[in-house]
Amino acid sequence: MEDAGQTQISLTDPDSRSMPSGGGQVTDVSYNVQVSVDQKHKLIVDYEVTNEPTDRNLLHPMALRAREVLGVDHLEVVADMGYANGQQVKACLESGITPYLPQANTSANSALGLFGKQDFRYDPARDGYLCPAGEVLTFHFETQDAGRHYRVYSTSACGTCPLKPRCTRSRGNRRITRWVDEAILEDMAERVRAHPEKIKLRKCLVEHPFGTIKRHWNQGFFLTRGLSKVKAEMSLTVRAYDIQRVVKILGVPRMIEALG
Repeated sequence: MEDAGQTQISLTDPDSRSMPSGGGQVTDVSYNVQVSVDQKHKLIVDYEVTNEPTDRNLLHPMALRAREVLGVDHLEVVADMGYANGQQVKACLESGITPYLPQANTSANSALGLFGKQDFRYDPARDGYLCPAGEVLTFHFETQDAGRHYRVYSTSACGTCPLKPRCTRSRGNRRITRWVDEAILEDMAERVRAHPEKIKLRKCLVEHPFGTIKRHWNQGFFLTRGLSKVKAEMSLTVRAYDIQRVVKILGVPRMIEALG
C-alpha cells in the first residue's frame, strides 16, 4: 500500500473500496453508484460508477454532466446531506446550477449538549457572531486548513460568562471558525427553509430507480469485478430501467414508432 500510495487494498476486486453504508452504520466493500433523475418522468438521465468512498466531491461533476445531457442553461439540483461540501456548492453556483442540500450538524459541542455553531448568529454588518449570552465574537485572525481559507472569531467576555460551562470546554475563550465563502451556504440554507418540499422531493426521485433496481429487480449486488466491467453492468441496468419507464409512459406502440 505504501508503494502504491493506497490506504486500502481489496484482494477480491482491486478496484473496489470499503465504504460506509446503511446511514453510516455498517461498512461494505463496494462501488459508489451515482444517478441523476429527472423530476417529471423519473428517468435516469445520467449515471456514473466510482470507487470514491463518499459523495462529498461528486455533486458538481454529476450536476454538470446532467445539465449537459439535458441541454439547459440553468438547473436545480437536490441531493442529501452526504453531498454537503462548500467547495462543491460554490462550483455549482459558478456553473449556473442551484443546489438544495440540507446541512448536517457536525459540531462536536452539539453532540455533548453544548452550544453549537448554529446557536451563534452571524451579523454581516458587524462581521461578528452574536453568542447566546448576547456578546459579540469579533474577527481575530485568518487561517487555512486542508486548502480552505477561514476567518476566526472570538470574544474576551467568556471568562466571566455564566453560560461558559454550556458553551465551551476550553479554558480560554470560545472561538467560531467561518469559511470565507460561508455566505453561499447560508444562502442555500435559506433556500432550503423556503422550499422544504424540494428536499422531500429528493426521495421520490433518486430513490425511485434505486428501489426498483435493488428491491423489485433484486439487483442489490454487482455480478462482475473491476471498475470497467461494473460500469458496463450498470450501463445495462440503467438502459433496462429507462426502457421500462418509457414503455410505461408512452406504451409499446408509441415507443416503437418513436424508435423508427
